[in-house]
Amino acid sequence: MSRREREERIHELLKHVQQQRLDLSAARRDWLESTAHYDRGWFTFLSLRRYLAIGSSALAVYSIRSPSKLLRWAKRGFGAWSTWRMIKSALPPR
Repeated sequence: MSRREREERIHELLKHVQQQRLDLSAARRDWLESTAHYDRGWFTFLSLRRYLAIGSSALAVYSIRSPSKLLRWAKRGFGAWSTWRMIKSALPPR
């Protein structure tokens, strides 16, 4: 190979690498746009983590003091959730 051919090959490879970088940049932008909703939800969850820890601690203390009330509310919650699922499955899909 002559020096000129090597330089042309190097130039072609550099153009190819530059195009790959542009493609990766575009793919990254598209990926970030498509996952932005999930990212916002995750950051909201992380910001509420302290309050969830406090709430679960309070619930643990309350459940030790009155376990029957907690069981009653758990049954009610499960019943409401089951009712919601039944109604949702009975309705026609949009």
